[in-house]
Amino acid sequence: MTETIFHINQDGTLDELKEMSYNSEELLQGLLSDYPKLLAGEQINSENPRNWLLVSREFGVPDTESSSNRWYLDHLFLDQDAVPTLVEVKRSTDTRIRREVIGQILDYAANAVVYWKVEELISCFEATCKLKNLDPINEISNLIGISESIDNFWNRVNVNLKVGKLRLILVADIIPNEMKRIIEFLNGQMSPAEIIGIEIKQFVGQQTRTLVPKVVGQTSFSQSVKSVKTQNQISRDEVSYFEEMLKYSGPDKVKIARQIFDWAKEKNYTIDFGKGMLGLGSFIPYKSQNFSSKRLGIMPFAVWVKGSIEIYFQHYQNRPPFDSASMKLELLNRLNQIKGLNIPESAINRRPSFSLELLKEKYNYDIFVETFNWFDEHYL
Repeated sequence: MTETIFHINQDGTLDELKEMSYNSEELLQGLLSDYPKLLAGEQINSENPRNWLLVSREFGVPDTESSSNRWYLDHLFLDQDAVPTLVEVKRSTDTRIRREVIGQILDYAANAVVYWKVEELISCFEATCKLKNLDPINEISNLIGISESIDNFWNRVNVNLKVGKLRLILVADIIPNEMKRIIEFLNGQMSPAEIIGIEIKQFVGQQTRTLVPKVVGQTSFSQSVKSVKTQNQISRDEVSYFEEMLKYSGPDKVKIARQIFDWAKEKNYTIDFGKGMLGLGSFIPYKSQNFSSKRLGIMPFAVWVKGSIEIYFQHYQNRPPFDSASMKLELLNRLNQIKGLNIPESAINRRPSFSLELLKEKYNYDIFVETFNWFDEHYL
């Protein structure tokens, strides 16, 4: 059943606007590109409305490390919290909107977190700005304000990709009830990712055309669950991090983590503290990036409050010279000189971890430090 809304014109006449379908999917896609506010950021988060930065239309998604793109996402946006937002558009007349589109966008997300590189997002964003005659620096600054550096914003994008913190949005003029139920179910289960639907109905009259977005899939239950999880996230600093680690790992591992922390500071790494829930915190050293030259910064490893250290081999892609298999294997072989450690060669494209307990012995700790001194010298 079609709906009707009414608009009072400036001359006092009443314009009757009838709900109408879009002539093409491309038309709706173009509207989102030109008017990102149609994604209803105030409905997604009423306390902190989402604002949007368009990275690109038709953003490619590969399904293996070395393959070309297998799929193309309709739109990729970022919000002010650096959360990648994948948007797929379908008209209600497209039969794939019933169920197939859910699997489609989940495919995109599952492969995006593995194969997308933040430098690709930067390049596509700059190309989009050039096409629209916009200044990319101004666009990001307008999104995040002046309290955060642009370098740090892109670093947060990279971190969100690595931990799977994505937002998936399905857009249509009408979302069928069975699809709403699937979205509601998935949204109640997923974390840190979320999936929502947005209906954007079009009403057309004699003098006026009106678009009305409405978010679906955010049930009271799913919103309350995500609210609790958000409230349980912790903003950490050096003091609170080590207090938390003492609670979960004990003084011996805190001592080792402190030595690694001090080494990173001496090497002029910036320290990023994770905002996970209690017991899921980490500190990650990283070097500042230089985006104008497209040479990104690097995060060599993370140290977790529960007493493990995670080596970020996967993060080294497109960061010379550690984008080469030979250099990653050299790093792997150096680490495997630590007594009791045997990371397999197959791990050089993943993020293997091991217990800080191994570094309790001075010989092993010295090997670890010498390895990352070598790493630091070659990266710079």
